Amino acid sequence: MNIEIELARYEEKTVLSNLIQLYRYDSSEFDGHVLNQHGLYLYKYFDHQWTDEYRRPFIIKADGEIAGLAFISLDVPKEYTKWSTAEKTNVISEFFIMRKYRCKGVGRYAAHSLFNRFAGTWEVKQTAANRPAYAFWKQVISDYKQNNVYQETFLQNEKWHGPVFVFESGTG
Repeated sequence: MNIEIELARYEEKTVLSNLIQLYRYDSSEFDGHVLNQHGLYLYKYFDHQWTDEYRRPFIIKADGEIAGLAFISLDVPKEYTKWSTAEKTNVISEFFIMRKYRCKGVGRYAAHSLFNRFAGTWEVKQTAANRPAYAFWKQVISDYKQNNVYQETFLQNEKWHGPVFVFESGTG
């Protein structure tokens, strides 16, 4: 399978908007997102993907077909991360693979590609109730680090409740 991770152009905003609806619907059983009066899931930082310099929206494709999305934030100062103590941290803000492509290596390949593309400290978090996401990220990060050091903790405060992984990419 040919997997591509492409930086989403502003002209592809509608594609990502549609994917966000699928993602929010899919994860609503874990995080409690609700539809607004127009029958849509809101995503507070959607427009920021193209206006904030540190944000990067990606479209994931498998054999030329849209397979998912990844929203990442690069070089986030430590006061804005959940757990990392690094001066600057890369963060997986949102990550979604269509059900059709799950358990086929698409998500793993996309995540590893992003880790390699943007070397540095990474923070990946999931809501406590989302056990499938936790299992996915634990396996993906373990495979990526090949038994090298990564940190896993459970964070619970007024802003976050769930597991957080912190690790270095591009360091062997």
